[in-house]
Amino acid sequence: MMRAMSLPEHLRDLRAAVEKGQLPHRTIKQEMRDNLLRLLEAGTPLFPGIVGYEDSVIPQVTNAILSQQNFVLLGLRGQAKTRILRGLTTLLDNRIPVVPGCQINDDPLAPLCRACRLRVAEEGDDMPVAWLEQSKRLVEKLATPDVTIADMIGDVDPIKAARAGLELSDELTMHYGLLPRANRCIFAVNELPDLAGKIQVGLFNILQEGDVQIKGYPIRLPLDVVMTFTANPEDYTARGKIITPLKDRIGSEIRTHYPQTRQAGMEITAQEAWVDRDGQTSGSVTIPDYIREVVEEIAFVAREHGKIDKRSGVSQRLPISCLENVLSNAERRARIAGESDVVPRVADVYAALPAITGKFELEYEGELKGANNVARDVIRSAVGHVFEGWATDIDPAPVVEWFEMGGTLQLGDGTPAANLLEQTDEIQGLRELTTQVIPLDQPSDPVVASAVEFVIEGLYAQKKISRSEEWQYRAGQKPTRQAQTADQLFETDLQIPRGKKKYYN
Repeated sequence: MMRAMSLPEHLRDLRAAVEKGQLPHRTIKQEMRDNLLRLLEAGTPLFPGIVGYEDSVIPQVTNAILSQQNFVLLGLRGQAKTRILRGLTTLLDNRIPVVPGCQINDDPLAPLCRACRLRVAEEGDDMPVAWLEQSKRLVEKLATPDVTIADMIGDVDPIKAARAGLELSDELTMHYGLLPRANRCIFAVNELPDLAGKIQVGLFNILQEGDVQIKGYPIRLPLDVVMTFTANPEDYTARGKIITPLKDRIGSEIRTHYPQTRQAGMEITAQEAWVDRDGQTSGSVTIPDYIREVVEEIAFVAREHGKIDKRSGVSQRLPISCLENVLSNAERRARIAGESDVVPRVADVYAALPAITGKFELEYEGELKGANNVARDVIRSAVGHVFEGWATDIDPAPVVEWFEMGGTLQLGDGTPAANLLEQTDEIQGLRELTTQVIPLDQPSDPVVASAVEFVIEGLYAQKKISRSEEWQYRAGQKPTRQAQTADQLFETDLQIPRGKKKYYN
């Protein structure tokens, strides 16, 4: 980061500032290294917003930068790889001098392209200097199989050659691609294995040797650039691979990972999920801690579930999307019931299945069982794990005895809090159990109702009570399954069901 000073406007002023030591003149890798060392000495946190990598990924990224290496982040989906790459811009100077109008951000003191060299020779010290901001020094490209060498490196422009009367082999006829335009910047390629092999060859050749051939014409471009990549290890065998010569030229291969503790995952989810809706709802919003834990535990259970494909991973986006849906279902219920407080329950987690089933890939056995059924198993296990931590000192025997004596309870995700509490008042010992999960002295009905349902669902998850689910239909009848076509069956199922009711017994 450059010291505050008036920025030179002409080449002579820039040269004088560099000679006096007022402005640094260095490569981008040296620039990032110097700024990183300064942040480490000051104790400034690196990569703010990245949680759970403090002792693993971030130190490895730091070492790669201090070694002035290009690197690749290797990990499954939803592991903040792209966010880390975008956070690298914080290690750049606020501004750097460039030749005005240059497509490849040429250094006025050491121009690379022929057009800029000619301009410096013609205008001399009177040549104006432009300044490139930090935020514009990251060039991202999502690798796809249809990317060409012209997209990445450039191509010969015959129209430009004809208008200027130049030979096609002349450097001035070249139309620069993304990589040359990233000169003196960070060039980030996402999903590198999806890039065709011949394009990967062009990347390492221009990086290592500083030259490339375009349509048979050699082009010399010793670029000053930091190359960063992301890749999913599953892609090495599924869709493509990183060619060996390019892997050999990448300095560090850094493995990312999912949150290793539930608390770390909850911190990420709380940071990313849209739950701050106090200004957009009719009342207050309260998300109990046990609901946040259940939502996060779903991801942990899914990553170890036997019917879910572990190779494709379970993204951290699952608990983020799930928590948003959970809160939205609670918001919908509160608005219909006229409740002032929006408090999610475990039933809202089951209502958030659409935010869960699309976030994982199933094994063959899981496909046979169905995504919804697998997701329900995952939720039940997650509730059981969380309930064990909250109910260590409680005795559920009175509640279990009430159900064993023939007691039944009918609840749904749309049941108002007052109705839920009215139905559960007669269950012996239930309210005493809820005091373990309600830290408030005078909780509102929605808060108590959420705790009551959590206890009941926890006992069900531990198989101490049983539960069945049935659709509630109009006119008290289920739709026929004898529809003539799939479209008719879908229409029948879509229009008739109103919601699910859970029967505890």
